[in-house]
Amino acid sequence: MSAKQDRILIFGAGVIGSMYAIKLIEAGFDVTLFAHSNRFKSLRENGLQYKEKGTVRSIQVNVIDTLENDDVYDFIFVTVRYDRSESALLALKDNQSKNIVTMASNSIGFSSWLDIVGDRLLPAFPGFGGQIKDGVLHARFLPKIIAATAFGEINGVVTERIENLAKLFKTAKLPYVIKKDMHTYLITHSVSDIAMLSVLHSENKIIDKKTVRTRKTARKITVTLKAYLRAIQKAGVSIDPPMLKMVLKFPNLFLDLFFMTWLRTKMVRDMMLPDYANNANNEIVQLRNDLMKFWVFGFYGGNWDFNFQHKIRIPFVFN
Repeated sequence: MSAKQDRILIFGAGVIGSMYAIKLIEAGFDVTLFAHSNRFKSLRENGLQYKEKGTVRSIQVNVIDTLENDDVYDFIFVTVRYDRSESALLALKDNQSKNIVTMASNSIGFSSWLDIVGDRLLPAFPGFGGQIKDGVLHARFLPKIIAATAFGEINGVVTERIENLAKLFKTAKLPYVIKKDMHTYLITHSVSDIAMLSVLHSENKIIDKKTVRTRKTARKITVTLKAYLRAIQKAGVSIDPPMLKMVLKFPNLFLDLFFMTWLRTKMVRDMMLPDYANNANNEIVQLRNDLMKFWVFGFYGGNWDFNFQHKIRIPFVFN
C-alpha cells in the first residue's frame, strides 16, 4: 500500500482532525479536510495553522464543505465529538467510501452507528488533545503509552483493512495499538472521562480555579473514578487499558496526591476554559445518558440482556 495512492478524508477540522491532518500530510498522504463555516473559511485563506516550539506554522490542506456521494476515499476519519457523531455518520451514509473510522474521544456503543453505515464502521480512539485558539492549533501530546491511537474491528478480527490502517499510521510515525475489544476499551475511557469531568464541571458550572486545586476536589475524582470502574467491572466489562485497573488497587491517599498534581497541569487549565467546558458538558451529558441505557438494557457485545439491571446499580456520584 503506497502512501501516495491513499486518499484520506478527515470529517471534522477540530483539534483531533487537524492534528491527524498535519501528521498525514507530512507523511505524503492525499488528505482532505471537511469543515464548516468560519473554520472552512480560515483553512481556505490561511492553511492549517498550528503552534510548534513557540512558532505559528502553516501547512496547506485541501478543504471542502460539501461531500459528493461518488467522492470516494480509502479511509474517512470521523473526528467530531461523540454527541455529534451520529449526525456526521448520517451525512456520510450515502457516500461510497468503504472504510469509516470513528474517532470520537469517547463512546459507549456502536449499535446506532452500525444502523447508519453498516460494516464500513471501524471504531477508533484518538491519540491527541489540545485546543484551537484564534484559528491556531495548540496540540497536547501525552506519553505514547497513553496517547497511542487505538483501533480494531468490532468483532476483534485483524482484517486486511486493519493491517492497511496500521501501515498508514506506521508511515506517518503515529503511535497506534490494535485492540481486540474496542467496545470495552471505549467504555472504560468514557467512564473515566465522565467521572473526572463531572467533578470539574459541577452542576453544569465550571468550578473556580482555587477550588479545582484542593485536596477535596482530588478526593472527589478518586472516589468517583473508583466507583465507576468498580461498576463496569461488576457488569462484566474488562477494564482496558490495564493501567486503569491499577486505580482500584491504589490507596485513596496515593490517588489524591496524583490528582492534585494533575489538577495543576496545562491540560486541566484547558478543560476549565468556557468553550471547552461547554462542549465537554454536551458530550458528557450524552455519554452519561447512553451509559444509563447500557446499564438499563445491558447491551454488551451485541447482545441485549433485560435482566442486566439486576446485576448492578449505577453509581450516581454526580453533583
